[in-house]
Amino acid sequence: MDYLAISVTEATFKFLEDGGIFIYPLLACSVAGLTAIGFKLFALARGRVIPAELAHVLESAGNAKDVAGEISKHESALSRLAAVALKNTGKDSTQISQAVEAIAREEVVRMHSGIGVLDVVITVSPLLGLLGTASGLVTIFQGLGETTDYLAIARGIAEALSTTIFGLAITVPCVVAHSYFMRRIERLTARMESILTSFTETCSNSK
Repeated sequence: MDYLAISVTEATFKFLEDGGIFIYPLLACSVAGLTAIGFKLFALARGRVIPAELAHVLESAGNAKDVAGEISKHESALSRLAAVALKNTGKDSTQISQAVEAIAREEVVRMHSGIGVLDVVITVSPLLGLLGTASGLVTIFQGLGETTDYLAIARGIAEALSTTIFGLAITVPCVVAHSYFMRRIERLTARMESILTSFTETCSNSK
């Protein structure tokens, strides 16, 4: 097992060395992508956006003031929006909805924070990979007149392609994560809208 681990480590370092200078920005992209994915997994956890207990309380509330204590116990997107509705208790439902929608736009922007990093990584990584490959191929073709060792040329081309492979390896999981996060934001936003529509009516009918 130790021998296998050493062999894998050596192969990884050789792969990175073959990529040349373009490996370094690709490594930076991989770190940025992984950091953004980890951040979004934490930020979009259901408990940080729509705590199940709070959602149940808001949907079943008979009087808005009865749930004030429950709202203050939570630190989430739903609790912040519910607090706005609670602050406007007794007003017309349209006025309450407008007040909630104004803050909801800020919450949606907050939910999208970090997505921009994934967008950049998805766009830049394959381009950096191709640029590294193109740079390597130029170097190889410039030396064609100096050698007839076609095996060495083939190995050089294979090494030049390593940056493209690395760039695509970074891009694929970031694309999957981006799609997942966007879909999750849509689901969470729709769920919050449903809960707050019900709670807005409760606030409007409460005195």
